[in-house]
Amino acid sequence: MASIRKRSWTGADGAANTAWLVDYRDSAGKRRAKQFARKRDAEAWATQASWHVSQGTHTPDSQSITVAKACELWIERAVADGLEESTLQGYRARARLHICPLIGEEKLSRLTRPHVEAFADTIVETRGKAMAVMILRALSSAIGEAQRRGLVAQNVAAGVRVKRAKRDRERVEIPTKDELRAILKAASDRERPLVMTAVFTGLRASELRGLRWSDVDLKAGRLTVSQRADAFNVIGSPKSAAGRRAIPLPAPLVAELKRWKLACPVSELGLAFPNGVGRIETHSNLLQRMFGPLQVRAGVIELDGEGAPTWRYGFHALRHAAASMWIERGTDPKRIQTWLGHASIQLTFDTYGHLFEAAATDAAVVSAIAAELIG
Repeated sequence: MASIRKRSWTGADGAANTAWLVDYRDSAGKRRAKQFARKRDAEAWATQASWHVSQGTHTPDSQSITVAKACELWIERAVADGLEESTLQGYRARARLHICPLIGEEKLSRLTRPHVEAFADTIVETRGKAMAVMILRALSSAIGEAQRRGLVAQNVAAGVRVKRAKRDRERVEIPTKDELRAILKAASDRERPLVMTAVFTGLRASELRGLRWSDVDLKAGRLTVSQRADAFNVIGSPKSAAGRRAIPLPAPLVAELKRWKLACPVSELGLAFPNGVGRIETHSNLLQRMFGPLQVRAGVIELDGEGAPTWRYGFHALRHAAASMWIERGTDPKRIQTWLGHASIQLTFDTYGHLFEAAATDAAVVSAIAAELIG
């Protein structure tokens, strides 16, 4: 059973420091410890770690290698097995061009099945399903080689299936209002403005990561999408001409963004939601380090294929939530298409057609939604 305690100390500069320490015993009975800046993060991690220890599938961070190292070992094994050079070149390309840029620095001990599923979703959207299948197979082989060498207890990529691209799916998973309220209530001061912006504007993760303060008019209560950050943290234009759009902001979100603007890390790019040092936040961190643990703290969880507790939704679910609430309020479909940045109304109907019931005016839509969730 893991225990959590507060740790306090004085730094070399004389400043007082605090942290939260998770004490636990691994599958071999050896005492381990992991430190977190926030208690809520320690609690979320302890819940998952305790389950994996009980199942014998826990690997301490100190004994873990990175995904990039696992890929290196996998390719070494392929060379030793005498595979053809053309095959080896394909393996190296998948590791160098697709796996390592996105999750290469992640330790295998921190890699979870939802993390791999999110990685697969990103790949299928940017490379297509056929390529995504090959890349996921390569990742599973790399982790499998690490497992064979005793460097990780389980292969979290084994059994993960590549889904169809979001635009091709008939149904989407949408958080309920009760789940959204719980998530917003559990969110920290840093997490809340990002989650609220996602819920009330329907922006894609890439658009949120590339959003600049210069595109947010807090006085007029309007946000303009003019750029995005891709999977490789490169700033570029929106996905299509329709991606350039203006979206109204409800009063509670304006107030939250005003507060956040004062606390936001300084960014040379002028980003509204940078990482802790002002740079572009990675897509994987949005789920793995922020939205995923936030759901666990909020109790928005489910059991994965192995029976372990994990978060229920990917970050894109917040975009679906925004669309579903606009539809529920009777917003005109064409207006929803514009706010979502869909290139065609057909795409909007293909994705959310089962939710449409009737059309009405949109003047008070965003404010009414905010009132329901925030009060």
